[in-house]
Amino acid sequence: MLSNISKDWLGVGFVTAIGLAVLIFVPMLFDLFEVLQMTKYVVLSLFALSLAYIWGFGGILSFGQAGFFGLGGYTFAVSAINMGQTTIPFLMAIAMCALFAAALGYFMFYGRLNDVYLGVVTLVVTLILWKLINHTAGPEFIIGKARLGGFNGVPSIPIMTLPWQPDMEMEPSQMFQYFMAILIIVYLLLHFLIKSKFGRVAISIRENEIRTSLLGYDVRLYKLWIFTIGGAIGGAAGAMWATYQTFIDPNAFSLEVSAKCLIWVMAGGVGTLFGPIVGVIALEYLSLKLGETSFLNNLIILGTILMFLVLLLPKGLFPTFRDLVIKLWQRARGGTSGERPS
Repeated sequence: MLSNISKDWLGVGFVTAIGLAVLIFVPMLFDLFEVLQMTKYVVLSLFALSLAYIWGFGGILSFGQAGFFGLGGYTFAVSAINMGQTTIPFLMAIAMCALFAAALGYFMFYGRLNDVYLGVVTLVVTLILWKLINHTAGPEFIIGKARLGGFNGVPSIPIMTLPWQPDMEMEPSQMFQYFMAILIIVYLLLHFLIKSKFGRVAISIRENEIRTSLLGYDVRLYKLWIFTIGGAIGGAAGAMWATYQTFIDPNAFSLEVSAKCLIWVMAGGVGTLFGPIVGVIALEYLSLKLGETSFLNNLIILGTILMFLVLLLPKGLFPTFRDLVIKLWQRARGGTSGERPS
């Protein structure tokens, strides 16, 4: 029988293999509209991972994850318009969001705010950013060549280019593969981080913060690093969203975006990385299909489905499905409840 650690990595390898197959075959098998739609799922999946990590593996519930998403998008937009290329602006967006998350996290964690106030502060900061960006419509709000545009947003954002081909814009299929590769890499890096000593301490903090501090670990510093990593990933997703749409507006900071991120993680399964990806794909695809109907308001139907999903599957889609598969496997093998499939 394989050890639990081997089984965990077997699962990671299986998910990675699926991701690589999607990366290779989607542009070959699907038309332009479907490729663009799947690119959207990839970007939003990366955004969901930013919250899935800090909430599921650090115990930090952020109600304002859209703040990093929007900040990354605007940082990329302004710098890409001024530089005329996208590689450095993409890195700048990640760095800016990491620094912003570190600064915000320092005041929150070293200020010893409890979990409730942490959520409130992240929400308020995101609302402040949304309000500020909405009031940048005048001609004086210009950074180099880029006009912030207020509620009208920033149009004509350069399309992503490959680092080794800075003068050639990506085709939709290339953008999908590039973003999918980033998603796979981030997924693997987060798994390595979770299985490391840092990750084990982070989970210990999530389970019992006081006991972890009594063991001699600087809980505030660990939480600061977790929050910073989540902010950087959220910023990367925001930059990808800006170049994918070639447009960014203050709605990137909205409560709707933060709420959707929370719903994706809850529906997919808190405490997993693959679950939120499943949540994004399932709920966004469902929203797309409901939007094609005129029988009822699609938001009412979607809200009802989400309510029953949370009530009937409190663990989330992926953990519930995984437990069901394990139970069926054990029943087929005639094993005990403590066994897992090898």
